[in-house]
Amino acid sequence: MNTSKVRILLVEDEKHLAEGLLYNLSMEGYETELARDGQEALDLFDRGPWSLIVLDLMLPLVDGFEVARQIRTRDARVPILMLTARAMDEDRVKGLECGADDYLTKPFHLQELLLRIQGMLRRSSWYRTVPVEGDRYFFGDGCWIDFRERTAMGPHGERRLTEREASILKFLVERASETVAREDMLREVWGYGPGVETRTVDNFMRRLRTYFEKDPATPEHIVSVRGMGYRFDP
Repeated sequence: MNTSKVRILLVEDEKHLAEGLLYNLSMEGYETELARDGQEALDLFDRGPWSLIVLDLMLPLVDGFEVARQIRTRDARVPILMLTARAMDEDRVKGLECGADDYLTKPFHLQELLLRIQGMLRRSSWYRTVPVEGDRYFFGDGCWIDFRERTAMGPHGERRLTEREASILKFLVERASETVAREDMLREVWGYGPGVETRTVDNFMRRLRTYFEKDPATPEHIVSVRGMGYRFDP
């Protein structure tokens, strides 16, 4: 991958970790800037564009949840990788709900972080190849997804999609009416290797149901298949 034009905003207040990550990302060829608190992150973000945000959760002044939320109001497309020392499921869910595309729990291996970043950047245009009617894919009762503009319409109105949401929807649409395993989604959409156990898929599915289901508790389009994965029923 050509990294000469890749700009990463690293948001981390832990001094030694921040300096180590800044050095290693720069050595990988990424143009990287460091923010040490949430307010500095938002100020730097406005000096973009950025290719990717690496965002710590526990920050001075403005926490990572609020930073992600504010970034998403300004840009629905830039990928956000959240770093968290919290292992609680509700914190991970909250991070994803605030707009993060993926997360790593501290402590993590540097190589895992670099692979996650490479995968997120590599798939930045992967979702765009879905065949659509015009620019939109229509399904259900007035629902549609515009993969070019990353917008969608559901029972509760129109919204912008993050890159990860668009990638997941592309994967499901291309396999409409088929049962897809969580492991296949993790491999194809996130780039995770075999043996990775994560509830990231389930968290995203819950979020997508709030976009497209009249009643997310009884989904008609994004259906769970017990013990296997999910099925998209147009």
